[in-house]
Amino acid sequence: MAPGRTEPRGRRPRVSALVVAMRDRLKEAANRKLYGMRQSSVEPVLGQIKQIREKVRSEWQLICLTHNLLKLFRHQTA
Repeated sequence: MAPGRTEPRGRRPRVSALVVAMRDRLKEAANRKLYGMRQSSVEPVLGQIKQIREKVRSEWQLICLTHNLLKLFRHQTA
């Protein structure tokens, strides 16, 4: 950016109709309160799913590791 310039150059991105509609909805206090409740209802569920998925991934890696170790052990004793 040039010195003293605060805005990026080039075209400004278009704001979609959905974004504008959401902004209009959130201008009302009741809608902001309702949307704010989303943090306590939806977001924790997504976090829990992500955490469980990480545990499953770790468990699967452990299963694969033991499978490969058994293959190596059997190959050495054969």
